[in-house]
Amino acid sequence: MEDENVRARARAIAACGHIDRAIAAGSLPEFIDVTASEGLLLGLLRQGITKYLGILGHGNTDFGEILRVYCEEGVAKFYPCRNEVSMAHAATALAWAYKETPAVLTSIGPGALQAYAGSLAAASNGVGIYHIYGDETTRGEGYNMQQIPRARQNQFGRLTEILGDSYTLHTAEALREALHRGTNAVHRPYFASPFYLCFPINVQPKIIKNLRLTSLPGRIKVPVSAPVDEWVYAEAAATIRKFARIAIKLGGGSREHAGAVRSFLKASRGVAVLSPGSTGVVADADPQNMHVGGSKGSISGNYAMENCELLIVIGSRSVCQADCSGTGYPNAQAVININGNIDDASHYNNTQILSGDISAVLSRLTAAVKASVADPAVEAEAGQWLAACAAKKAEWSTFKAARTDDVTLRDPVWQRTVLTQPSAVKTVADFAKMIGALKVFDAGDVQANGFQLVEDDVPFETITETGASYMGFATSAISAAGIADDSRYMIAFTGDGSFMMNPQILIDALVHKAKGMVVVFDNRRMGAISSLQASQFGPDFGTSDDVAIDFATLASSVDGVLGLFGGYSRRELWTALEKGHAHDGLSLIHVPVFWGDDPLAGLGAYGRWNVGPWVTDVERLYSQQSI
Repeated sequence: MEDENVRARARAIAACGHIDRAIAAGSLPEFIDVTASEGLLLGLLRQGITKYLGILGHGNTDFGEILRVYCEEGVAKFYPCRNEVSMAHAATALAWAYKETPAVLTSIGPGALQAYAGSLAAASNGVGIYHIYGDETTRGEGYNMQQIPRARQNQFGRLTEILGDSYTLHTAEALREALHRGTNAVHRPYFASPFYLCFPINVQPKIIKNLRLTSLPGRIKVPVSAPVDEWVYAEAAATIRKFARIAIKLGGGSREHAGAVRSFLKASRGVAVLSPGSTGVVADADPQNMHVGGSKGSISGNYAMENCELLIVIGSRSVCQADCSGTGYPNAQAVININGNIDDASHYNNTQILSGDISAVLSRLTAAVKASVADPAVEAEAGQWLAACAAKKAEWSTFKAARTDDVTLRDPVWQRTVLTQPSAVKTVADFAKMIGALKVFDAGDVQANGFQLVEDDVPFETITETGASYMGFATSAISAAGIADDSRYMIAFTGDGSFMMNPQILIDALVHKAKGMVVVFDNRRMGAISSLQASQFGPDFGTSDDVAIDFATLASSVDGVLGLFGGYSRRELWTALEKGHAHDGLSLIHVPVFWGDDPLAGLGAYGRWNVGPWVTDVERLYSQQSI
């Protein structure tokens, strides 16, 4: 039977528009007797969290009942999903692309394990989300169905604390501490993380007596910080003036600081090298933008990495593919690293660490560089460096054009000529840019071609989940378009294998009224791994099959989804894109693409990677690098 006090509290909050205003007005008592479930929901409201993506089960029925009442009164919103991995990805996209912090809600056991697996994408990319998992009871009356079947205490808590901050609400009255730790993780300004709240089944309905609502912590607000000593900036500026060949590696952390980065780039007379997640921080056509660099990389980006004397790192974790497994800067003699996280800022040897808010640090560093004395000889050499890099950028642009201008090749699987993947991906990227759509890339070959090809001018025109490279992320992210308050049209770039990881998105996105498009680039294989096998050993193995799937028909079987065939040329694909975009809802376009060893079929790789038979050479180079 519904507790009428629960609904009364929800109505009071709805009438005032915010929990704190309801308390201040006296319509919501500051001290209440409340279940742990309702206390958690009220505490999350104080942190501005109103949206729950969830799958309800026996492990969260009590919290689900509280959520029902608050949703009916318009205080919270619940978005039911069909798969916990996909749900975790959609929540990640909501926080990442739309800056809304949601909560993921699952039952005990397999559901929690799947959501936890999906949270790797958020953990790897520094995205803050609450994960609330039903958990085994605290009384030890025997195994709970679907708990981890071992006679050890707090097993989900042990598991979840590996990926991020975790708390088991063993005692209802510990809610305040749980929420304090939660906001510190989820709303941390530098590389936030998921927060895993393990919520035992029997604790959820427990009554917290005389809970003071204002004692529940609100959202953490961390002031901008930067080194205060002037000598720090003067020393860094002197280092910058000392070197002529400067490369500035931009990581995902630089996306929120594009203005400061662009001002600093001009003052530094260096060149920018992008990570897959930082496209748009510097405009595509900016002459100092050398595009992406790393294990896959580009002609121009990797040239700058290989030949720079000074490396300036901004907001990057220096992931293996971003810095060629530690071998990307063989000629670098010194490093300046700007990052809010000390561990990441100190990643390289011979580093001057400038830890703090990127914009705050760069504004002072840019001023220090402008005020410092330039050596004419070094400045002349810097001019030569910029000219050499510009020539490499022109070479890269010509190379890309030759592989994306309606290139078709005869494919032995399709038994006819089809578009190459770079040509098809570029077509869809051009269309997305024209309509102002948010591009989201899945793992694998599609992702690699994407970050080599996109021509972004501002951050967050593209999201590419390279932190975990989680197959199925892009398609799952489409749901966020229907959940966000300030939504935008989304296009998911996915391979045939990645799409089949989470095909239920066709239903979830429809339920949540998402407007967007899934483009399936079908080469009938795991193209990235097939290509890696071919380049390392010659033959590919175990990464393809002979099962053909008509993805357009599959999509059309869901009432309301428009399934289209993308054709065999840029013109046919463009026509399909226009039809898909005109559809009021979700559309899917199936595009056959070529796979093979023809040089026109791909964009190449320009760096090193510590995998397979390359290990010996890469590790030898790494041991010889000075930074």
